[in-house]
Order: sequence, then structure tokens, then C-alpha cells
Amino acid sequence: MTATGRTSTAPDVADVVALGESMVTFLPSRPGRLADVPSFDRTIGGAESNVACVLAAAGHSVRWVGRVGADGFGDHLVEAIGAYGVDVCAVRRDPARPTGIYFRTAGDRATDAHEVAYYRAGSAASAMSVDTMDLDAIRSGRVLHLSGITPALSADCLGLMRELTARRPGRPLVSFDVNHRPGLWRDAGHGHGPEVLLELARGADIVFVGEDEAWGLGGPEAVRAALPEPELLVVKQGATGATAFHGTAGTGADEVTSVPALSVDVVAAVGAGDAFAAGFLSATLRDLPVRERLRHGHLMAAAALTVPGDLAAPPARDHADRLAALDDTAWGRLRLGPGWTRVGEEAGATAGDRADEEVRTS
Repeated sequence: MTATGRTSTAPDVADVVALGESMVTFLPSRPGRLADVPSFDRTIGGAESNVACVLAAAGHSVRWVGRVGADGFGDHLVEAIGAYGVDVCAVRRDPARPTGIYFRTAGDRATDAHEVAYYRAGSAASAMSVDTMDLDAIRSGRVLHLSGITPALSADCLGLMRELTARRPGRPLVSFDVNHRPGLWRDAGHGHGPEVLLELARGADIVFVGEDEAWGLGGPEAVRAALPEPELLVVKQGATGATAFHGTAGTGADEVTSVPALSVDVVAAVGAGDAFAAGFLSATLRDLPVRERLRHGHLMAAAALTVPGDLAAPPARDHADRLAALDDTAWGRLRLGPGWTRVGEEAGATAGDRADEEVRTS
């Protein structure tokens, strides 16, 4: 399956349109409990805008569509996301609702010590709906990227997501990252999270889902059995790798492609899922085979894992293509650390350079 051949009636067709909430993120100046951290650095966060920023940095035309407050934090989000080369012209400003913000600790999100404090209830993004958003702008891409975070924000957001995932002629290729966040659904009051996310995923063309968030099912095959509708299903298996089911949706005639994850010297375990989706979509836009799409996903995830924040500069395309084309043995020997994406810099050989050199000369 490719993204080519899809059309839009919008005059300015982007490679990808990403819709969702972006928030101002406050990162701690040092490790420790939120109660003990004396100061924070401001950055941006949001699954869909993260994907948009990575894709724009990788050379694609990208539009982010969202809703922020008419406040300083909204100004910061629009300016910061736009600085990555993302088109933010379709972002709506809400004079009555604030921009969402959140604080988090410096530790790994997978540990019990990790804390996150969200201030997003009643945010401008929660007012996204069929009536308040520009549907033409949202559908003005070859690919429309959505996530399961948006429908948790409000009943209106869920209605918008149902409209965008409805199967109808002429729509863009719909990409959906399940992104099940139980905490968001706990007090939602407009649906049971797992059931709603399964419903929306069934309307998408490409679905990304972590094995640990896949409705309590055991293994990729069980996930595919429960979700046969998408033309391409990617089950992310953490440090193990990822498995893609592709072929003729709903016929049982799938091809199955699995690619192991890379060995990575992790700096911060944040942003990898969004980066993986961006790498996979970038390769999809280029009509690469599914095996290479998965590898580009792993490479983008490795870029995110080897920097402190959610967003990392992607590797140069020719470097990523060279690594993605390695044979299985060479791919398995790669180990990537901080700085591996900076090929050709005067600072000297990076971890990526060394790994690439080893597999080419051994």
C-alpha cells in the first residue's frame, strides 16, 4: 500500500496533515520528584505535532491542525512547531479556553518514580469538533495522521474523530496511532477507551499499536485477528521489534513482515513511538517496501531515544537509506548512541558512523 494516487480537493496538498492537541511541556532541570525540582525548561509536546515536526525535519511538507488558546503558551506552540518547517496556518485560536500544559519528571516513563502533572482539562484542544475545525484543511494531505489521544479529550473530539475515520471515497490515507492513555479515559465520561479506540482503528488504513496497549490480546497475530480491517497494521513490540501485517484487508491473505529493534544507548525513553510512526510514514510516502518502512521507523525511534527530549534531528536521508538497506546480520550488529545522526560533522565519527563503517568493512 502506498500514499500515491490519493487526492484532495484542497488547493494546497501536503504530504501529511497531523491533527491533535499539542501542549507546552515543562521538563525538570534535574532528576527528582516534582515537589523537589526547583526549575523547569519549556518545550513542546503532543503525539501528533511530534510526528509533524519529525516529518518536516525529514524533508516532507507537513501541516499541523489543532486548537490552542489565545495566550502566550499558544503563541509559543505555534511558533515552535512552525520553526520545524510545519505549516501552522490552519491552527485555530480559542479566546475562551487555555492552551494545555504539563510537567513531568526526568526519569523513564516506565518506572514507578515517573510523575506527570497535566493541566489540560477544558483546554482549547478539547473544543475541537466537526463544527469548530476546518475539515478541508484537515483532509488536505496525502496522509492524515491521527491518534487515540484526541478522542479522549471530549465528546466533541470523539465526534470529530469518527467523522475523519469514516470510510468514504476521496479521503486521504488515514494513519492512526492507538496511543491508549488509560488516565485520559478514566474520567472521560463519553466512552470506554479500549472499545472506542478499536472502533476508530477499524476505520483507518494504517494502524500503529503497541503490543502492551492492544486490548489485552496476546501477540501480534491476535491483534490482527481482532483488527482485520486496516490495510496495514503495525504492532510495536518494544525492544523486540515490530511486526507489520499487510496485504488485502479482511481477506486473511496477509503478508507478515517483522523487523527487530536496534540496540540503542538510551538517553531518555521518550518520543520513540511518535518518531517510529514518522519514520514509517516517511518511507510510506516514498513507496518503500514494508521491511524498509519498519527499519526507517526503528531508525527514527533510535534518534529520539538518544537525545534528552521528545524531538530529535533525524538522520540524513541517504544515511538512513544506507542503514535500512543492510542485510539482516549487519542490521543486527548495529548499535546506536548519542550523536549517531550527525554524519559528516567536523566533530568526528559518531556512533552511527562507526557502526556503519563496521558493517561495511567486516
